[in-house]
Amino acid sequence: MYTIKKIDYRVATLFVQERHYSPVMPKLTKHYLGAYLEDELVGVLTLGWGTRPMHTIAKLFPELGTSDYYEIGKMCMDEDQPRNSESQLLSQTIKWMKKNTPERKYLFTWADGIVGKAGYVYQSANFLYGGFIWSDIYVTEKGEKVHPRTMGKYIKGARPTFEERVNMRIDSVFGKQFRYIYPLTKKDRKYLKTHSTVEWGLDYPKDKDLRWKIKPAGCSSYTLSDDIPFVYDGTSVDYNSRNVNKVKDKWGSATLEEFLL
Repeated sequence: MYTIKKIDYRVATLFVQERHYSPVMPKLTKHYLGAYLEDELVGVLTLGWGTRPMHTIAKLFPELGTSDYYEIGKMCMDEDQPRNSESQLLSQTIKWMKKNTPERKYLFTWADGIVGKAGYVYQSANFLYGGFIWSDIYVTEKGEKVHPRTMGKYIKGARPTFEERVNMRIDSVFGKQFRYIYPLTKKDRKYLKTHSTVEWGLDYPKDKDLRWKIKPAGCSSYTLSDDIPFVYDGTSVDYNSRNVNKVKDKWGSATLEEFLL
């Protein structure tokens, strides 16, 4: 059984960036939680909001606000932990929220279908599924995922032109993002059934439901594919370097082990 403790954001950042498929840390994070097995940090989960907190909750519950929910920003475990470790982390996090943030009604998250994640860990933890949206990213020739907001810092307009994508060798990719939610009380579960704009249930997506719309650099139209169109080895951070290197730039080259001493 894991013990959940609040940890320093630098420790959480280094832990995540050494293990997670995406090293970019969410900016609107309220709580950095560490999962401990005895005295060893073996997992990290962050609670906060996405890039548009009020928009997210208003789309799901028009009468609620940002104070009514938290969104999972990052979640990862050591590879040597058992297969169901993430489900246990979620279970312990829910218990932590009920004790430490009782005003929150829901724990919300997205499963990153755009990188091939259908959300099996949330399904195992009995989250409710609320459908999907199509979300877009840009992908470099090295496989680095770049959010449109980040890409806007490197071009003149809001979106790269055809010529810019060719010169930068950047593909445009759409993929599915799957909604999951966990009501923290029976009252909140009942409210969800009668007041949410989304139909929530247990008809979970599987790998067969993953799809991608791909517009490679040099092409002017999208094609639909059942195969993920990029591979990322975790080493290229050309466009996301400001976020990824934030802790290192401010605090030097200290390792996770040094922060934990």
